[in-house]
Amino acid sequence: MIGKITGRIEYRAADHLLIDVRGIGYLVYCSERTLAALPGVGEVVALYTDLVVREDLMQLFGFQTLVEKEWHRLLTSVQGVGAKASLAILGALGPDGVSRAIALGDWNAVKAAKGVGPKIAQRVVLDLKDKAPGVMAMSGTLAQAQGDVPAQVIETPIARKPVASAPNASAQSEALSALSNLGYGPGDAAGAVAQAAGEIPDAETPALIRAALKLLAPKG
Repeated sequence: MIGKITGRIEYRAADHLLIDVRGIGYLVYCSERTLAALPGVGEVVALYTDLVVREDLMQLFGFQTLVEKEWHRLLTSVQGVGAKASLAILGALGPDGVSRAIALGDWNAVKAAKGVGPKIAQRVVLDLKDKAPGVMAMSGTLAQAQGDVPAQVIETPIARKPVASAPNASAQSEALSALSNLGYGPGDAAGAVAQAAGEIPDAETPALIRAALKLLAPKG
């Protein structure tokens, strides 16, 4: 399994890159969002990868973060969602947007991805709703950890730029953990945290918890 690629970009196409790693060129397919965030030809890039092997095909798919890769793995586990549809969803929403859409049951947001119809969008939300809290909980820790990981090309160490993430990814993870400790179900807690984070994008953990608790409070 090829889990990570670090090298220089030889050329860019509409949906993939050719990355030179010590004289070996790897074709890596990425979402539009990921491609737009990467540097130009001749620059160094580091991507987490997922290798798909079939009888007639071998393809590498690249991701800027482990959270994005985890969402790709989950999305492609849904019946009818292949790698192309998964990249379209991640390209349209980003990993944080996918997490929020599924936590909130917002299949219309998923349907906004190119080539994804309403039936597939609904299936994605229904099949992954119980798995969204787990990915939300891991996102803050991974975003922090990946900021200082160096990329190595040949023998020259090259510092990799910190990966862009949601401004309150860590706060969302901590708020989700706090609500779970208070006895709220994972699905309800994830939905409240996602909604609160959307309304208060820069909220720190305490403010996010308070906002989520208000959303979870009995109405009337």
